[in-house]
Amino acid sequence: MKIFFRHLVLCALPLASGFGAGYGFTMIQGSCSAMVGPIFSAKCHGRQREYQIKFQLAGAGAGTLIAATLGTWLEHRRRRAVQRATPAGESS
Repeated sequence: MKIFFRHLVLCALPLASGFGAGYGFTMIQGSCSAMVGPIFSAKCHGRQREYQIKFQLAGAGAGTLIAATLGTWLEHRRRRAVQRATPAGESS
């Protein structure tokens, strides 16, 4: 069960970081009508969506890199622990 949760967290990391990046962008970015006025707010809304999607993609990419690095480190650590448990002269 511990391995299942470890893999679940590693797989959910890119998704969570993508959602976090999108949420952060919407919190930082003001409304379109406040930035450019009511005349150009329709064009601004499309551009704002485009930037939000780019932020989410970048967040998911960063989360994927973090998950891959963390997964590699955990696997390397587990292999070292298994190798220490079995002496070099014995084979399993």
